[in-house]
Amino acid sequence: MAIEDNLNAAPTPESTGTPPPLTKNQEKNEAKRKAKMEKFLAKKAAQEAKGAEATGNAKPKEKKTKSVPKPKDTFVNTTPEGEKKDMTLEMAGSYDPVAVESAWYSWWEKQGYFQPITDNGKISAKGSFVITAPPPNVTGKLHIGHAMGISIQDALVRWNRMRGVTTLFVPGTDHAGISTQAVVENQVWKQFGKTRHDYGRGPFVDMVWDWKHKYGDIIMKQMRRMGTSYDWTRERFTMDDMMTRATKETFVRLFDDGIIYRSNRLVNWCHRLNTSLSNLEVEKVEIPGRTMMSVPGYPSEEKFEFGVLVHFAYEIEGSSERIVVATTRIETMLGDTAIAVHPDDARYKHLHGKFARHPFVDRRIPIITDSEAVDMEYGTGAVKMTPAHDPNDYEVGKRHNLEFINLLNDDGTYNQNAGPYCGMLRFHIRKQIIEDIKAKGLYVDTTSNPMEVPVCTKSGDIIEPLMKPQWW
Repeated sequence: MAIEDNLNAAPTPESTGTPPPLTKNQEKNEAKRKAKMEKFLAKKAAQEAKGAEATGNAKPKEKKTKSVPKPKDTFVNTTPEGEKKDMTLEMAGSYDPVAVESAWYSWWEKQGYFQPITDNGKISAKGSFVITAPPPNVTGKLHIGHAMGISIQDALVRWNRMRGVTTLFVPGTDHAGISTQAVVENQVWKQFGKTRHDYGRGPFVDMVWDWKHKYGDIIMKQMRRMGTSYDWTRERFTMDDMMTRATKETFVRLFDDGIIYRSNRLVNWCHRLNTSLSNLEVEKVEIPGRTMMSVPGYPSEEKFEFGVLVHFAYEIEGSSERIVVATTRIETMLGDTAIAVHPDDARYKHLHGKFARHPFVDRRIPIITDSEAVDMEYGTGAVKMTPAHDPNDYEVGKRHNLEFINLLNDDGTYNQNAGPYCGMLRFHIRKQIIEDIKAKGLYVDTTSNPMEVPVCTKSGDIIEPLMKPQWW
């Protein structure tokens, strides 16, 4: 019955596919939409027609040429050197520092405005204020750091001069021998692929003097350009005859007064520059452990091992017993003159006062006790001593009156004290001696060890502690 009713039912919009009739509200909204669309289309058509008409009647636009600004007149200083600036010229429309600052300084200098002002040759009753300017090195031009320092000093000098104090600001430059030599050597190598040895001492010294004259003059011009109120009548260079005499006189007086003395002690030696360096000229490069590094003076492709601790054994004299020590510079074992142990370390009490035999040179090595130098909880509790090549070992050597055996020549080769390694370069020995220790059955192991490597800030060479006579 239900099926029959459905068959006889009237068709619906859904069944015929036609949309349902709109409601009154829907019809109203649809009418609004159509009205808006017609209005929009009419407006658009009107705009297009207007645009077409304008295009047809419009005249071609003339291209505007950009106005080229009138170049400023280049200022030319016509005031003779040392004369007062001619102020009758027309003032420029905008600030030009070159025009404003020109000519004045040479006139100030000629007038002596920066020389000390005295009362009939005597210092002002208000006192005196003197700065001997820290002389910049003639290694190159002044930089922003120099400018800052000079400005602060000059401000202090000028302030005191304005107060009526007798002031003096002394200019000069420093020869900076080692640094200047290094700079000139690098320049010669870059330009000509030569070293100072290719030229010889005389010609190379002449090249350094040429460098000094060039950059010394540049520095003086830079100082004047800054307007610094130096008394140029007192300008000095640290190698002037007067300065040299003063330096010698000062040394003699300090020596006579017992303030300085000459002694053969450890210094920071740079083989590349063939000179000793202050601690300030040595950079401590930290490495995390085993690191392969290149060293100046060796082929660039050749690298050497740093940041390791090499353990090896010394044989006890008259016995089959051995004592194991460790070092980060295995090549220095050729200069060992003692093995230190802690006096309370039970492991080595039976060895106190005995000797070990050096495997490569004819030398007996005493076993000493030292509670300051040895930590019996660290490593094997036995420490090799090389007094002539290590600062800590040096102090132990002094306390125990050990032998100080220098291994190194100034050029980085080992001398006759190194026995079969005489004449070899230090880092070539580092490689070879490990193989030789292994061949003798004395090698124990090599472990990674974080450490600091002392490097020359001027040449990049690895610094060696070396015994040299120096002033202290």
